[in-house]
Amino acid sequence: MNRLGKKASETLIEMALSADGEECNGPETISTAGSEIPSSSESGRKYNLFLKRRLRIDKRHQSKDSIFFRDGVRRIDFVLSYVDDLNKEWEKKLERRKEFESNLQKAGLELETEDKKESEDGKIFFVKIHAPWEVLITYAEVLNIKVPIRENDIPPMVENPLDCVLFPLRLPEKVMHPEPDYFTAPFSKDKQELYLINDESTFFSPSMRNRIVNYILTRCPYGTEEGKKKFGIKRLLNNGTYTAAYPLHDCQYWKKASDPNCDSERYTLYMEWARFLRFYKEQPLVLIRKYYGEKIGIYFAWLGFYTEMLFLAAVVGLICFLYGLFTMDENMSSKEICDPAIGGEIIMCPLCDRDCEYWRLNTTCESSQYSHLFDNVATLFFAIFMGIWVTLFLEFWKRRQARLKYEWDLVDFEEEQQQLQLRPEYEAKCTQKKKNPVTQEMEPYLPLTSQAVRFCISGATVLFWVSLIIASMIAVIVYRLAVYAAFASLMENTQTLQPISGVLTPQLATSVTASCLNFVIIMILNFFYERIAIWITDMEIPRTHMEYENRLTMKMFLFQFVNYYSSCFYVAFFKGKFVGYPGAYTYMFNRWRNEECDPAGCLIELTTQLTIVMAGKQIWGNIQEAIVPWICNWWGRRKARNNPENLYSRWEQDHDLQTFGALGLFYEYLEMVIQFGFITLFVASFPLAPLLALMNNILEIRVDSWKLTTQYRRPVAAKAHSIGVWQEILNGMAILSVVTNAFIVAFTSDMIPRLVYYYAYFENEHSPMSGYINNSLSVFLISDFPKGNEPKENPEDFVICRYRDYRYPPDHEKKYMHTMQFWHILAAKLAFIIIMEHVVFIVKFFVAWMIPDVPADVKAKIKREKYLTQKILHEYELEKLKERLCQGDTRATEKEFIATEGRMELSRAM
Repeated sequence: MNRLGKKASETLIEMALSADGEECNGPETISTAGSEIPSSSESGRKYNLFLKRRLRIDKRHQSKDSIFFRDGVRRIDFVLSYVDDLNKEWEKKLERRKEFESNLQKAGLELETEDKKESEDGKIFFVKIHAPWEVLITYAEVLNIKVPIRENDIPPMVENPLDCVLFPLRLPEKVMHPEPDYFTAPFSKDKQELYLINDESTFFSPSMRNRIVNYILTRCPYGTEEGKKKFGIKRLLNNGTYTAAYPLHDCQYWKKASDPNCDSERYTLYMEWARFLRFYKEQPLVLIRKYYGEKIGIYFAWLGFYTEMLFLAAVVGLICFLYGLFTMDENMSSKEICDPAIGGEIIMCPLCDRDCEYWRLNTTCESSQYSHLFDNVATLFFAIFMGIWVTLFLEFWKRRQARLKYEWDLVDFEEEQQQLQLRPEYEAKCTQKKKNPVTQEMEPYLPLTSQAVRFCISGATVLFWVSLIIASMIAVIVYRLAVYAAFASLMENTQTLQPISGVLTPQLATSVTASCLNFVIIMILNFFYERIAIWITDMEIPRTHMEYENRLTMKMFLFQFVNYYSSCFYVAFFKGKFVGYPGAYTYMFNRWRNEECDPAGCLIELTTQLTIVMAGKQIWGNIQEAIVPWICNWWGRRKARNNPENLYSRWEQDHDLQTFGALGLFYEYLEMVIQFGFITLFVASFPLAPLLALMNNILEIRVDSWKLTTQYRRPVAAKAHSIGVWQEILNGMAILSVVTNAFIVAFTSDMIPRLVYYYAYFENEHSPMSGYINNSLSVFLISDFPKGNEPKENPEDFVICRYRDYRYPPDHEKKYMHTMQFWHILAAKLAFIIIMEHVVFIVKFFVAWMIPDVPADVKAKIKREKYLTQKILHEYELEKLKERLCQGDTRATEKEFIATEGRMELSRAM
């Protein structure tokens, strides 16, 4: 192969500043410009094409499943693909490709092109890219990549006494730790002797190599259009010049590679991690990080840790649920409601105007019993427990994250190395430049006026979509109000529904159907808003990758928060709170009467709403994540299955897989954070929520690993030392959850009214809760109904009816006004909220203060590694200076020698 026209050590940024017309003798490629012109042979028979490919393979004697160039030595680090198209832009695309590939060669990359006749369908060209040693060491220094300098001599942690118990959950040591631990230091071309370079071809891992090549691809220019310099593979993908750009998987996932030089890490990940039968095993995080990079590794570490912590919450929630189940028969409220002599004699006021009839309280017997499952003393305990649990989860995750930062060489990782670099789109769209006060270099910038206009459009768009969600929620509320009478009439007049009328009450039927309708609306709005959010974020032209991700995250989370939780907030805090009383009901839009809660409380309806939305989202999410990619890949590969395996190359196999885009992890985090909200914000109404989340997450880990390993192209490796802005979102939700659960216990459940009655208004000392139901229902004189609001029929000539409130009876001087008990209960609710919030917040902050963010042993190891690394580097500099002095180098002065020794002494002192 020919060497480069420019020095291989020259960086892409320096190359881009040089003249665009500079000629170079690039690496030899197989395709030429003429090879892109469609020939008449393309319309030939498939049989002849098959024979040609067979002869070509027999002649070459190389497996097409190889991840190397045809010489079998140079590794394929990246692949570009494109197709012939005879549209009017064909020549322009051809010119872009020529210029782009020429500039890649100038940057030091080596290319090898597979003609379309070599591809399975005879249409696709593949450009294979290899980064030689000189390019790797140049950009490893630019990207500040850390590499080994000495094997770690710090003794491992003391063995956990529970290791023998946890042994069945462990993976083999060679899977958990595929390579020894090293002390590392940022790579420097001038100090290559310092690093443990045993083999140049394997010194940089495949994930490091593809990260370096991707860095070059995203910044490589391809010409000037409309007076603007164009660059970056992303633009070429968007305009159709190339159809795909991706690094290769190292082998097929179901079998090891035949090449002994291939580690077959994909196969190992599939066998030990991505199969569902391994759901009880720990995750091979080191291997995940090595194969996919730190950004994906930190996601699976967080998801695994979150799932482990959910186990404790699920166990406590299950115990609380079982407590409610075992004490169901002892619940005095449901006993009185079900008693024919009590609940059967209490006539309730109609739940809607005109069309609804009077009804007996004992018709809600079953629903009141089920309500006790979630509305009991254990609810209060579990709400307080979850407030503390969420703090423990976040604090222990910080410690886990700190340990990973040390183990994965991210301690000194600075965001500006990766995330704070200017986005190519920003550099391309911002034509104006100004001097950076830090670097004193000219950088592109977006004028303030342009930023203001873009932010106004963005804010108005987000506000419009949030308003659309609120409007849809109001529509669902109107549906609830409008169909209740229809359900009541249907169940009253349909004989086939009579046997289940005790369980399927009009209230429950309305709640279930409204929840299902709300879930469908949520999914539809999500589908459209995801695309709108990406569009308006692109329109804002964020300066850096981190800024782009943070802006998109906040937009998406705000929308999803309102979209998923608005219905739950309505049921928890608004339904049944502004009803009025018979004869003076409140109406929405002066037409629909506001909903009332069941006599046993609104908590069971909140539980129903939460279960349907949470379970439906998880089921739909798994269908989207697993089944849809599998069907797409099956459809795309259906023809290739009929061909011999040696005709289906590694780059073609990966080309037919789905793309794991730049926002792939974003959606995974968003899904889990929304779930986190369900199990924290409303957990007081549904103690089984953590158990459902635990079961989903066990499946989620294996689904995510399976699709990433088998259904998606290999993502470009990226660094990340934390979960980013999601940490702050989780912290905010943890604080909000204390408030929401306190309000749920106080205003949605019946716990506070029962406690007030138990201690202040009981009528029977031997059974303080007896008489509670009668006490909680007020009396209304039927003759006081306004004209037009009374029921059409009163066949039994009832004189009075009861309704859920604390108001004076019709014969009292304060007729239908709130009683003193109402104000006592309200005061008790407010006092409970204040006390619970303060107690939980005090415990939360005390726990957070007690648990350090970084474990003591990790702090010691970080200091030890820094000391040893500095010592090694200074000793190396000292040896170099001694050599130069011995050789009589006049540049090596005595002052330099003394300064180096002084740095060594300072390092020892530190």
